[in-house]
Amino acid sequence: MNTLSYKELLFIAFMLFSMFFGAGNLIFPAFLGNAAGTEMWISLTGFIITAVGLPILGVIAVGKAGSLNTLSTRVHPWFALFFPFLIYLSIGPGLAIPRAGTVAYEMSIKPFLAEELSNSSMMLLIYTIIFFAIVLYLSLSPSKLVDRFGKLLTPVLLILIAIIFVKAILTPAQSFAAPTEIYANNAFFQGFLDGYLTMDALAALVYGIVVVNTLRLKGIKDDSSLSKYMLFAGIGAGMLLAIIYSILTYLGASVSGFKQMDNGAETLTLVMNELFGQAGNIILGALFTVACLCVSISLIISCGEYFSRLMPFFAYKTWATIVAVISFAIANLGLNQILAISSPILGAIYPLAIVLIILGLLNRFANPSIYLYGIIFTAIYSIIDTVNTTLLGSSWSGILNSIPLYEQGVGWILPAIIGIMIGAIIEKLKGPIHVK
Repeated sequence: MNTLSYKELLFIAFMLFSMFFGAGNLIFPAFLGNAAGTEMWISLTGFIITAVGLPILGVIAVGKAGSLNTLSTRVHPWFALFFPFLIYLSIGPGLAIPRAGTVAYEMSIKPFLAEELSNSSMMLLIYTIIFFAIVLYLSLSPSKLVDRFGKLLTPVLLILIAIIFVKAILTPAQSFAAPTEIYANNAFFQGFLDGYLTMDALAALVYGIVVVNTLRLKGIKDDSSLSKYMLFAGIGAGMLLAIIYSILTYLGASVSGFKQMDNGAETLTLVMNELFGQAGNIILGALFTVACLCVSISLIISCGEYFSRLMPFFAYKTWATIVAVISFAIANLGLNQILAISSPILGAIYPLAIVLIILGLLNRFANPSIYLYGIIFTAIYSIIDTVNTTLLGSSWSGILNSIPLYEQGVGWILPAIIGIMIGAIIEKLKGPIHVK
């Protein structure tokens, strides 16, 4: 079999969408809309670039390269060992999977508990035992991913969101407030930075190989067909993501006139109460549970396959179990502790991922020195900026402000361009470029 039917391709696009769409993808666009208010469309544009465009380009870049390891090796063999390991820890047991399990508890169970129980760590423990047991069970058969996601979980997720949107259209709140200060002064770039928090550009570097393996199981073997179908699946998933983000941003903005909330979970709770009353909490809980299950299963499968290749003394199922157990343990630290460390980690890793994705897509015009120096200069900036914001209380910001776009949060762009230019010059001095 060398071709896919439209139905098969649709299910793969659904699978990819549901792999991306987790708790953060619900929370962050809703909060963006609530905080941006009347500036929501400008902020949403920046958000979609990093939360939709980059992930889809990441999937395509990995598909073109064949694997994240191959793509990373173009920088340096040591980078190919360190960077993927850091990504898998971040989007796996170190941050994203525990966050999904904890958010699912916060949104689906905690609102219905008595006050003394809702503050009990025992209830979180019981819930996460059940949650991660289900996730692990569904992760032990990766070959069934398309059937479970494409034919079951994704349609359920889309139906729930459609119900909310239709209700919002029929009985709109429509109380749009002026944006908060940060969005009033920096609407586009703040939305761009908010897209980091979904972690999807990092996840894309991981999910690319999952999509490739799924296509191969369906008989797609040659590289050109793999790239073509990954492009189609990526565009389909990206369109779904953009539509859902637009809906969630609108919903958040529609209640900004009532109250501007502290986070996206509170924003969605307010929206659902306005639209459905107390029943809104039930719908919202179901929505979060399905989304968190989808992304947790996808990440455990990806991490299990990666670690089983990196350290083959354990089989895939053993590694999947280890990842699930570690995720369960970290989830019980609580949501606030998990979220507290996410921003600086993502701020350090994301620029490297973006530069790697862009170079991977433009590999025909790149060379080893461009990869190496582009990443080195980006990494130096990211390390300095992270140290400044986390350890030095932003005491270096006065100096760093001289870097173009630093105040907008994307000061890494100029160092990346400088590194790429230096790499091109060095390679030119070596002799003619030979593109493989």
